[in-house]
Parts: sequence; structure tokens; C-alpha cells
Amino acid sequence: MTEEANGIAHPGTPAQAWATLMKGNMRFVESIASHPNQDAARRASLTDGQHPFVTIFGCSDSRLAAEIIFDMGLGDAFVVRTAGHVIDNTALGSIEFGEEYLDVPLIVVLGHDSCGAVTATKGSVETGSMPAGHVRGIVELITPSVLASLRANSASTVNSMVAEHVKQTAVRLLEESPIVAAAVASGKTAVVGLTYHLNDGRAELVHSSGPISI
Repeated sequence: MTEEANGIAHPGTPAQAWATLMKGNMRFVESIASHPNQDAARRASLTDGQHPFVTIFGCSDSRLAAEIIFDMGLGDAFVVRTAGHVIDNTALGSIEFGEEYLDVPLIVVLGHDSCGAVTATKGSVETGSMPAGHVRGIVELITPSVLASLRANSASTVNSMVAEHVKQTAVRLLEESPIVAAAVASGKTAVVGLTYHLNDGRAELVHSSGPISI
């Protein structure tokens, strides 16, 4: 851990960032959140720059507010969100920005139970009917994950499909971004995939690439 100007410990390695993230989620689950880094001093310390310890690439769902479920505050997380956490050039560029310009040591792909985008994709696969407008593009990007889940288990549930989609998204980050792949290969960064359980607030690890063990 390194110390920022305001005396707040900052995780500097993938393992430290992972431990900090999971401790925050545990506080949230146990209803003992400390709401760190949300005061005036923290706000003032960030006027000249930011040093987040985690990039969170998550679903846009309103129930998936990253700073809340991991008990974080201002300047802690660099957050990128799309419906169904689908990768496009803008999302990938945003994640790469976190690596190239902010030296973020941990990237999280964050899915969740009962994901509406995955549910819509499951319905399209089952019926052959595609949604209208640009939602179609989201469904097309999630379809390979749904099909992979069905191949593994023909009775696969939406939540099983979510876990598969999280895994595939995490793998695709390394495949499609030489910047992220190089950071993971050097040990500078780790990529993890988590599924968030709506009923108890717990974030469950379903995939990891890179050093997250202390």
C-alpha cells in the first residue's frame, strides 16, 4: 500500500486492490459499510488528479452501483458501464484509458443475477425474434455467451448464462486489448470476473487472470 497526500491508504498491486475490494463488499453484505473517502477533505484532494485502484466494467443496471456494493468513495473506482457489460470500442477504450493513464492495478468485469440484457438474449435465442433498434446490437453481442451456456447445460438458467457471459467478457478483454493483455502478462494488472447476487449483496468470483493472491 502507498499513502496519498490525504493519508488514505491506496492499493498499489493487483493483490492489494483485490483484497481491498472484497473487504468493502463484505462490509456492505454485513451492513457495516464505512462509506470511506466521501468527505470534504477527500473531495479537495482529488481536484488535481485521480488515482483509482480498480476499473469496474459493469452492467448499467440500476441495482449495480459499484461504489455502494464495494463500499468505496470518491476517486476509488474508474467505472465503465454498458447494458449487459457488452464490449464495444468506446468501452474498450475507456478500460484501456484506466491502464495507460491511471495505472489501475485491477480490472473487474461485473455481472449480476437476473440481468435484463441476458434475459432478453435468452428469449431471442429461444424464439428467433430479435429486439428492435440498437438493443439488437446488445443481444447480438451477448448471444455467444448464452449459446455457450446452453451447450454446457441445455437447461441453463439466466444466472448461469450471466456467469458464462462474465467469463467470456473477461477473456475477450485480454484477446481484444493488447494493452490489457500486456499489463496482465507483466503482473502489473489482474482481470477478474464477478457476479453480484441481488438477494444478499455478495460479489462472487467466477474468473481471474493475473496475480490476485497475497
